Parts: sequence; C-alpha cells; structure tokens
Amino acid sequence: MGVKAIEVNTSIRKQFLIAGCLYLGQFIVGYNIGWVAPVLAKLQNEEETPLANVIDETQSSWIASIMALGAIFGPYLSGYLCNVIGRKPCLYVGGGIFFLAFVTLAFSKHIAMIYVGRIIAGFAVGILFVINLVYIGEMASTRIRGTMLTLTGLSNTLGVLFAYSVGPFVPYSFISWIGAALCALYLVTVFLFVTETAVYQVMKGRKDEAMANLTSLGRQDDIHEIIARANDKPKSNMAQLTEMYTVKSNRMATFIIISLNIFQQLSGVIAVMSFVTIIFDMTDSNLEPHISTIIIGVTQVVAAVFAPVLVEKSGRRILLLVSTAGCSLSLAALGIYFYLLNSGHPAANDLQWMALVSIMLFFLSYFGGFGIIPNAFIGEMFTDTCRGFGGTFTVTIGWVVGFGVQSAFGYMLIALGPYVTFWIFAGLCAFAFLFSILFVPETKGKSLLEIQQILEKRSIF
Repeated sequence: MGVKAIEVNTSIRKQFLIAGCLYLGQFIVGYNIGWVAPVLAKLQNEEETPLANVIDETQSSWIASIMALGAIFGPYLSGYLCNVIGRKPCLYVGGGIFFLAFVTLAFSKHIAMIYVGRIIAGFAVGILFVINLVYIGEMASTRIRGTMLTLTGLSNTLGVLFAYSVGPFVPYSFISWIGAALCALYLVTVFLFVTETAVYQVMKGRKDEAMANLTSLGRQDDIHEIIARANDKPKSNMAQLTEMYTVKSNRMATFIIISLNIFQQLSGVIAVMSFVTIIFDMTDSNLEPHISTIIIGVTQVVAAVFAPVLVEKSGRRILLLVSTAGCSLSLAALGIYFYLLNSGHPAANDLQWMALVSIMLFFLSYFGGFGIIPNAFIGEMFTDTCRGFGGTFTVTIGWVVGFGVQSAFGYMLIALGPYVTFWIFAGLCAFAFLFSILFVPETKGKSLLEIQQILEKRSIF
C-alpha cells in the first residue's frame, strides 16, 4: 500500500471517528424517543410508578407528545448559534440540555415534573438534530457524505432499540439515569475528538485553520470551493436569514425538505413508536407486548444498517420512492387486519401474525429510506450560510406537525377506529410517494455546489 493510500485511509478514519462522536448524540435522541414506551407502562402500573397515582390516557398522550413542543424551539437556538459561536459549541449546548432533561426526569415525583423534563428533552432534540446534520454535511468528503449522513438514522434506531430492550427490566428512575450517563459520555467525546468545521472557520476568516483542518481530513483540495462559497455569502446579518428565501436553490431546498418532513410526521411513525405497546395490546397476538416492541426495535436497526449501503448504491431518490411505497402498503395491510378484527371476521383468527408483520414492514420501509433521506438533504441542499437557518426552519415545521399527530393519535384510535386511522396514514404515505416523483432530485455523488446548481434549474410549479 502506497503512502498516499495510507494517508487517505487515515483521513477517512478520522472523519468516521469525529462522526462517531456525533452518532452518540443521535443515539441519545433515539433513546429519548424510545424512552416513552417502557415508561408509560411503568407509570400505568401501581407498583412501579414513582407518582402518587397511575396516569390516565390523557396524561399518557401528553407525555408522548409534549416533547415535540420543546423540539419546535430547539432548532432556532441551534440555527442561530451555529453561525455565531460555531458548530462545536452547539454540540456542547445540546448535550448539556439533554443531561439536564434526564436528571429532571429521574427525580420526577409529580406528573408536572415529567412534563417539564420532556419539554427540556425536546429542546435538546431540536438542537442536536439540526447541528449534527449540519456538522457532518460540512465535515465529510463528497464520496462518503451520503453514507455518513444516513448513519445518523442507524444511530437513532439503535438508541430506540436500547430503550425498548432495557426499559422494561429496570426501575423508572434508572431509565433516565442511563440517559444522563450517555449525555455525559457524549460531552466528553465531543471535547476530546471533535474539531470546528472548516466551513465555519472560513466564514470567520480563519483560512489557515481551515486549511490545516481540511488537510487532517484528507480534503485539502476542497479549500478553494469552500472559500468560493464563503465569498459568495451575503455580509449583513439579515441576509443570512433572508438568503433562504431570496436564493432560488435555497427556496427549492426549503420546499422539498419541509414537504418531506411533514410527510414523515403524517406517516404516523413517531405516534406508532410511542404507542406501540398499546397497539399490540389491541391485537390478539400471543406475544407479550414488550417482546413485540423489542422485535420492532430490532427491525428498525436492520433497516437502518442496510440504508447507508442502499443510498450509495441506488441513490437517494429511488430509495425514497421504494420506501414511501412500502410504508403506504404496510399501513394499508395493518388497517385491513384491524378491520377484520373489529368486524369479527373469522379470518382475523388466522391472521394474528399480520399486525406484527405489517408494523415490522412499515418500520423496515420507513427507516430504510423515508426516515433518513430527508435528514441527509438538510446537510446537502442548503448553501453554507443558511444551512443552520434552513435546517432550523424545516425541522421545526416537522415537529409542529408531529406534535399534532401524536396528540391526536390516541383520539383517532378511539373515534375513528384503528383501521381508519392506519388507512389515513397509508394514504398520506402514498402522497409522499407522488411528491418524491415530481420534485425530489438525485444528489448521489454530487458536491454541495453541484446540488445547488441542480436546484437552481428546478421550479415548484
């Protein structure tokens, strides 16, 4: 092996080392999402709840959905700070707030404290969700950027699986203390291994630091492109915000990513993840609900493992199309099972497996593409100077819709019935499929500048 090949391998390893620290942050985000399922079961159990009384269905819905309220506002702080104090300090802010959230939840003896802890956790989710994608999008080499961005989805699902697997077997407070310990580890790894991005260094006029940074990552040839993009940025503070709307490529990126984020939430994925135990209780399955939940967690991980490979082999667009189609068909099948079950059809007795398999296929489809590709687009489609603002705005819209879906999900199951509820979600996934055909471009193997040039040539109507 030649010297140049060794240098390239060393540089790639360093990129993955830095990305690994950020993946721990995404793991914590997933753990926080998965935290809900085992905790709701404990809070509804008189012997395990730390509260004076067990919670009712309304309180369960608020615990599941209120995190989205905090997540709505978190990205705004992240989007502002990442261009003011830098990308790396934002990682500290997100990790520190997450630590505070888990400590609050661990000490909760009243439902109000749980609400507060969940809102704080949502705030941290909003911060890390944006800054992790921005950082990886700027740090990674073009040929591995797609893989690195999609690996954030794997990190998320591993966190969910960890919560599903550990939560049912430990006391309520210990679930939150595990989260706090993960946050402490995250802060330490960021301090030890993560550097500031070269894009931010160039934006602040620190070109020598940026060159040294890129050289250590094996990207020294990219310095001229980064400087050129930085020189093109508007100089006024107001322009950093308005560029998102005045530059055509950013307008198109905003339209695509907002739409996909809305469709993500309208698929019902977060609501299903939060209420998955309740959903399995509604079926005639012989499996214990927490066992079915763990199976679902494993399914998510399997999908996320193969997604980074598929996204580079097949491309973002085709995988998104296959994924949204799979989500629609699996949710339609789940609705059919509940229709047969609720109508007392004898075929339901022979189809007890159908609910578990349908939900497994739904999560395989979602986390195999739909759940990760829109997030990767945040790091790929926006220009450098509005990537933080663009990520903030698009993710915020998604969380607003997510809060509404999670809040309404329990009432939809009661008022409409599970089969109508899942058929509605199936129809919305079908709309996401059509949207992807009409508007989403392929970004595989293209530099950030090339992607923006493609978006410049597109129009909404």
